[in-house]
Parts: sequence; C-alpha cells; structure tokens
Amino acid sequence: MVYKSNLERVLSDGKFAVTAEIGPPKGSDPDKITSKAEIVKGCADAFNITDNQTAVVRLSSMGGCCILLKKNLEPVMQITCRDRNRIALQSDVLGAASIGIKNMLFLTGDHQSFGNHPDAKGVYDLDSIQLIQIVKNMRDNGIFQSGDEILSSNPDVFIGAAANPFADPFELRVDRLEKKIDAGAEFIQTQSVFNLDKFNVWMDEVRSRGLDKKVYILAGITPLKSLRMTERMKFHVPGVDIPEEIYNRMKKAEDVKEEGYRVALDLINEVKKIKGIHGMHITALFWEDIVPSLMKESGLLPRP
Repeated sequence: MVYKSNLERVLSDGKFAVTAEIGPPKGSDPDKITSKAEIVKGCADAFNITDNQTAVVRLSSMGGCCILLKKNLEPVMQITCRDRNRIALQSDVLGAASIGIKNMLFLTGDHQSFGNHPDAKGVYDLDSIQLIQIVKNMRDNGIFQSGDEILSSNPDVFIGAAANPFADPFELRVDRLEKKIDAGAEFIQTQSVFNLDKFNVWMDEVRSRGLDKKVYILAGITPLKSLRMTERMKFHVPGVDIPEEIYNRMKKAEDVKEEGYRVALDLINEVKKIKGIHGMHITALFWEDIVPSLMKESGLLPRP
C-alpha cells in the first residue's frame, strides 16, 4: 500500500502514533519554529502547526509547515473556517498539497471575540464538517465544491479533524464525531484529556457505535506547567475539564512543574490502556523541552 504520509503509515500499521504541537510565533522569525522542532525531533510521527489558535494572529500554519518540511519533519497543517471563505479554503488545500503537505486538520476555529482582534469579522462560510466533505470530494472525485473539475492533480490529503469529548451538550459529542467521520475524517485529535472518567464514558459510546474501527483517535495530552496555567485552563478555557483531583495535586505540590510532569505521565499511561485509542497528541504549550523525557518515560520512544 502507498501511504499519503508517515502518520498514515504508522496508524495503518497498527502502531501507537504520536503527534506533537509546535506553536508558531507572533512574528515572522523562522528560528522560533526551528528551535522548537530541534527539541521535539524524533519524539513524534508528525507535528501540528496551529492556525492562529485562540484567534490570536501568529505566523501562518502553511508557513510553519514549510519550515518543518525544510527540516525533514512531517507537518500537520491546521486549517480553520473562521478566517476564510470556501474559495480561499480550497485554494489553501491545493497550495499546501502542491508543496508536499500531506496531513491536514480541519477546524471550525475559535471565535474571534476570544482573540487579540475581537472586532474582526468572522467568515464561517463553512463549518469543519462541510469542509471535510469538500476536501474528500476534491481528493477522491476531483471536483471543487462548485462542481467544477480539478484540472491538474487532486490534493492527496490525509484528512484530520478535532473532537472535544468534554464540551456541552455532552450527549451530542459522539454524534458530532460521527458526522465528521461520515464526511471523510480519517484521524481525530481530541481536546486535552484530564477527566479520565468522562473520557471513558465518551469512548464507551464511540466503541458501541464501532467508530473506533472507522477512524484513528489520538487523545490529547497537555502537561500543566504551573498553577496559573492550571487555573486558567480549568476556569477560563471553554471545553477543558480539569477535575478537582488534578487541581488539588497542582495546588498542594511543592514543585509544581514536577507535579505537572507527573500528572501528564499518569494520564498518558492511563490513556494508552483505553481500547480504541490509536495514539496521542501532545500539546506542550511553550514547554517543548519536556516532550523527549515524557515520551521516553512513557515508553513511546523510539518512534517507528
């Protein structure tokens, strides 16, 4: 079988996959990408470059992916619907495919009111489910959303999407996941997992519908670097569910960074045991130097 990407190969071979996030800078300095890449190189099978996450202006995902390609690292390009209409979205997919970006993660996007340009006009011409379906048709059928034919090479894309098992209304979370799978999503990266009980309830429903056989699910892991970060994520980040047990561990810790590391390691080891989980997505927000030791101690090195 010819695989579109290394990430697809690892997952298709039944190996436990690892992706890691590299957050682009609020500027154009490529060294901000390459320095992080050097730290996490060899620790993951592919590396996400976010697309103006939390609606804050940063170096573009496509630009960051180009920098990774030059370093011989496989990128996952994120594309949000917030800032582009269907013309620009399809054009970016073609452009990314033309320079060798094979993995793409399609997101609706955080509302602009949460970012540093709250008065910006959100586009939202499409949502992520509609965009996934459009990209699948571009790849498999060679047609644009308008029905026009693609004239020179369909984009060969490994299609990804996000899932949040913790957002309200909780009972609709698996329904939304299933819609993304039906639209064409091939791998899923979840919101950061802290509440294992709730995550297991979500996975029970995922397995009961057989969705774990239809898509590769990578559970999100975010190491907590400080009590301030823990409190910001617990009380101010929508869709994040940090239970009191973890919050109290961080509050009572003498060495908060060490405790945050241990919490992340415990979560990785527990999530690895869950049937239907095919990998891990590590989001080490501005704490990339933790990733090599975290991967080694959790038995996830060397990568296949």
